Amino acid sequence: MVSWSSATPQCSQFRQTPFDNVKMRQAVLAAADQVDFMVAYAGDPQNWKLCPSFFTCGTPMANNAGSEAPTGQRDFDKAKKLIAEAEYKGEKIVVLDAVDTPVPHSHALVAADLLRRLGLTVEVAASDWGNLSIRRASKKPIDEGGWNVFGTSWFGADMLDPGLNQSLRTNRDGAWFGWPKDDKLDALRSKWMRAPDSEVRQEIAAAIQQRAFEVVPYIPTG
Repeated sequence: MVSWSSATPQCSQFRQTPFDNVKMRQAVLAAADQVDFMVAYAGDPQNWKLCPSFFTCGTPMANNAGSEAPTGQRDFDKAKKLIAEAEYKGEKIVVLDAVDTPVPHSHALVAADLLRRLGLTVEVAASDWGNLSIRRASKKPIDEGGWNVFGTSWFGADMLDPGLNQSLRTNRDGAWFGWPKDDKLDALRSKWMRAPDSEVRQEIAAAIQQRAFEVVPYIPTG
């Protein structure tokens, strides 16, 4: 989350190949660098901070569980190995780009470049934000107007905890755009909601984050 209380996740489509395979999502996580996304969007380092958490850094639920995934050395060899294990066959990956809106536009450019460096076939679908919003609601196949990846932003207050963070919902049709499904993560989120006190919630939040870095419902970008 950048210093002016905004989180900028990069989202991917669980319903579409190739990111319906967890190894493809893990591959992008292994190579993605928050610095690249933040410099493209906010420029001067005084305007942003790295945040290796699914919750707003500096707040009670933020933690370091699994944080080696976004903070370790970017590993393109590992990423390409995961892509090979996922048996990627050159399927087209559509990155949505709202050219009139700074966060989605900058994220689309960085994401597209990253995916191409990983040897993936990429098509950038440029439009205005209104048309991107319409297309991202589509669950149709790529050749019928579907999509794979887009970047967006949230206020830090929207990402404080598992109850507020919509992007961490993993109950498929009840989830946010991308419609991720992971029963374990969803169960942990429900457990967090029923927790009796803040100490227990912090423990569960760490377990949620650990799991999220394993299944990668989205990639926090700073």
